Amino acid sequence: MDREFFKENHSVFNTLFEAASEGVLVVDSSQIIVTVNLAALQMFGYERGELVGQHLNILIPPNYKPNHSKHFKDFLAHSEKRQMGHGRELFGIKKDGSQFPVEAGLNPFRVDGEDFVMSLIVDITVRKENQQRIRELNAELEDKIKVRTKELRETVENLEKEISKRKEAEKRIKLALKQEKELNELKTKFLSLVSHEFKTPLSGILTSATLAEKYVTGEQQEKREKHLRTIKDKVHYLNNILNDFLSLERLESGNVNYKYSSFSLNKVINDVVYNANVTLKYGQEIEYPRDLDEVTLYQDEKILDLVLSNLIGNAIKYSPENSTIHFRIEDNDNMVIFEVSDEGMGIPEKDQKHIFERYFRAENALLNQGTGIGLNIVKVHVENMGGKIHFKSEENKGSTFTVQLPNYER
Repeated sequence: MDREFFKENHSVFNTLFEAASEGVLVVDSSQIIVTVNLAALQMFGYERGELVGQHLNILIPPNYKPNHSKHFKDFLAHSEKRQMGHGRELFGIKKDGSQFPVEAGLNPFRVDGEDFVMSLIVDITVRKENQQRIRELNAELEDKIKVRTKELRETVENLEKEISKRKEAEKRIKLALKQEKELNELKTKFLSLVSHEFKTPLSGILTSATLAEKYVTGEQQEKREKHLRTIKDKVHYLNNILNDFLSLERLESGNVNYKYSSFSLNKVINDVVYNANVTLKYGQEIEYPRDLDEVTLYQDEKILDLVLSNLIGNAIKYSPENSTIHFRIEDNDNMVIFEVSDEGMGIPEKDQKHIFERYFRAENALLNQGTGIGLNIVKVHVENMGGKIHFKSEENKGSTFTVQLPNYER
């Protein structure tokens, strides 16, 4: 197996490589470039045909070359996917000799007994510039805060004779500074969260769409459907995030107008479970009551749908495969109780007091996708509708969330 394999199968690799927005290049065990996509050529300033057959060193700055060969051999010896240069600054060198920062992921594979490594390369020049700009803006903000704090201190000192007024002014000033700091922290956290939560599923959608395009024959239908299901799951996830953000914006702006009406509880439950089934993991199932035809609820139907969808979605997300989500409903006098139980990871005891706080995520859930605003939105809506929400949870055993809503015209 040699570079002739890539030449003979050019159309296959062209479909895969050219669809990627990242730079993609493949080298053999001798670090000879065997194929490269258009994005990588443009990134390094080369024309087609100029890189294939060249040693990888042509793209590495001189001061990195002495150690690169050893790093490459160590990588091949371990043969595992990983991010290149973890914890270190990485740079590439263009055809014109200019250097630029990069981020690279390495993926080893073997064909016919020969080792190859595929690199996914991203030019992070803009990101670095933005990070530097953020550091500069933060420094400017700190200077302004220092100046403002100094001015406030001088103002307070001038009010020493008016003790009561001075204390009140100091209290207001401290509160304003605290709120300003919290707002800046929330904005920064929000932007970082949105970037991460959208980038990951969008990347999955792009990958699945690219791979699904390859499966064109009848016997490949199962593979094609697998990638189409992935796309649907990712789109459903993004739609839920957008709904959470819209709900949060309305709650903060006070633009939520609850539209109370009487409706069949059975219809809402069926809609919620039907939509949740799209996101079930392998072997998961939802047990829920089917005999609610006679139950009528007086509430905001859409908000109830949002609340229940959020709780069941969390139960699915934080539970393993082959587990059961129990959805129970109790209709009491002037009160309907909803209970969602799972067999998932549970919430650590030390995190339970913060679980309804905005953007908070339990320590054992940080590796799962999520925004940390869903339960906060649920709690605000439930309380606005005159209800209550509470939960019980034990780490590694599961959680039960209970919502109580009044069922009468107010």
